[in-house]
Amino acid sequence: MKINATNAGKRFNRDWIFRHFNYEFVSGKAYAITGPNGSGKSTLLQVIAGAIAPSEGKVKYEVTGYRLQVAGNKEQDNNENDFYRHISIAAPYLEVIEEMTANEFLEFHGQFKPLLNGHSVHSILSEVGLEHASQKQIRYYSSGMKQRIKLAQAFFSDTPVVLLDEPCTNLDAEGIELYHQLISNHCKNRLVLVSSNDEVEYRFCGERISIVEYKT
Repeated sequence: MKINATNAGKRFNRDWIFRHFNYEFVSGKAYAITGPNGSGKSTLLQVIAGAIAPSEGKVKYEVTGYRLQVAGNKEQDNNENDFYRHISIAAPYLEVIEEMTANEFLEFHGQFKPLLNGHSVHSILSEVGLEHASQKQIRYYSSGMKQRIKLAQAFFSDTPVVLLDEPCTNLDAEGIELYHQLISNHCKNRLVLVSSNDEVEYRFCGERISIVEYKT
């Protein structure tokens, strides 16, 4: 699995968030996007994810069997929809379905992306410490419990790419320790990308990208 960004840039109205971003991301490595609050880390992550198109340049995804390119002119090949099956993401701006229980949410999510081999909904909830609340509607979860279920759907989806935006939001010390255990146990051969300004969240990342270096 590879993601290549070539001269990528994104702007909103007349304001450039970043420009001239060139980078290659490969499986088996962990990367961190760092920078102060409001610097555009989440925007860069979403461009890399293909969730929003770059305003200039291109992002190319190479998965075994096909290639997909997302360019500033929005030209894409016919496999556009297939690529998103290879990415899982956890982010503060992506909400869970609060009317569902944890069991229902993971079972529903599993219809779109299969779970990691050897894992069931029950075993996943046990590993993230939510087995006691498996039949409880997510709307009644604490903020930390909601973050755990977000991490569960990201880490336990059978995808080669895991994207994490401020992954320890609302987690206590025990939850942060759980987060690092999930990284250690389930991400060795995956492409992991963390967007954060807190080193606790990305201390395991071997490569670090400062977004301020890509400002105009």
